[in-house]
Amino acid sequence: MRAAPVNTFPVELADEAIYVLREAAAQFERPAILFSGGKDSIVITHLAVRAFAPSPVPFPLLHVDTGHNFAETIVYRDHLAASLGLELIVRSVQDSLDRGRVQEERGRYASRNVLQTVTLLDAIEELNLDACIGGARRDEEKARAKERIFSVRDEFGQWDARRQRPELFDMLNGRISPGQHVRVFPISNWTELDVWEYIRAEGIEIPSIYFAHERDVFDRDGLLWADSPFINKGPDEVPYRAQVRFRTVGDMTCTAAVASAAVSLDAVIAEIASSELSERGARIDDKRSEAAMERRKREGYF
Repeated sequence: MRAAPVNTFPVELADEAIYVLREAAAQFERPAILFSGGKDSIVITHLAVRAFAPSPVPFPLLHVDTGHNFAETIVYRDHLAASLGLELIVRSVQDSLDRGRVQEERGRYASRNVLQTVTLLDAIEELNLDACIGGARRDEEKARAKERIFSVRDEFGQWDARRQRPELFDMLNGRISPGQHVRVFPISNWTELDVWEYIRAEGIEIPSIYFAHERDVFDRDGLLWADSPFINKGPDEVPYRAQVRFRTVGDMTCTAAVASAAVSLDAVIAEIASSELSERGARIDDKRSEAAMERRKREGYF
């Protein structure tokens, strides 16, 4: 008989995340969880259930829908909210386009990913949110490594790395001036592998897109892209069938797949542990410039 996998998840990381979530509930009046249907926001949501059980989670899920999301994540989003009895608020980039708040990008790499920022900031103002809880981790990208766990945004929703507050030990300062809000990152200190090991340890259901499956893809810039009407393909970019999975899930126009045979959690964890490609190595939005993420964060991005 095959031995069960050893649980190597550091429990102190979950304890820290639960503490952060409880501090967010205590220090802010109108927080919301920024929910994408990706593994990090899923873990945040499950941690929130643990943090406040047996009481309900005291804040809603907020999803900024680009209209170009993977169908699997939208189905999962609705199922998760219903099964956990959580309030789900959806705001649409398409609505922002229809109102003239943003303009559709053109060209080969056109994407609605950057357009989410305006929709998000409008939702924060509309809903009068003073804290947005996200799943960003410091190991993902160098701009995110500069984030505090309580990360202050100014009255324009902008982030300035030089004006962030020191966080001594576990003291989190949520004091803000009128118009400001805070982005809260409970799993800042986790790694990609930590997230997966927690999912395995807790038996959390995740979208099928994270496991190997057959899909129509095409080659571009050394990456595998899901064939989609939302992506502007050239005549030489011919779709073919391949077995792939996704390590990170975002807008279809900026998120590439990886070739994989990993159809179970154990296989996914083993694959990540041996991978030489970073998690966001398949995100074309991070490759627009050396400081692409930092620039987007200054403008109010997730």
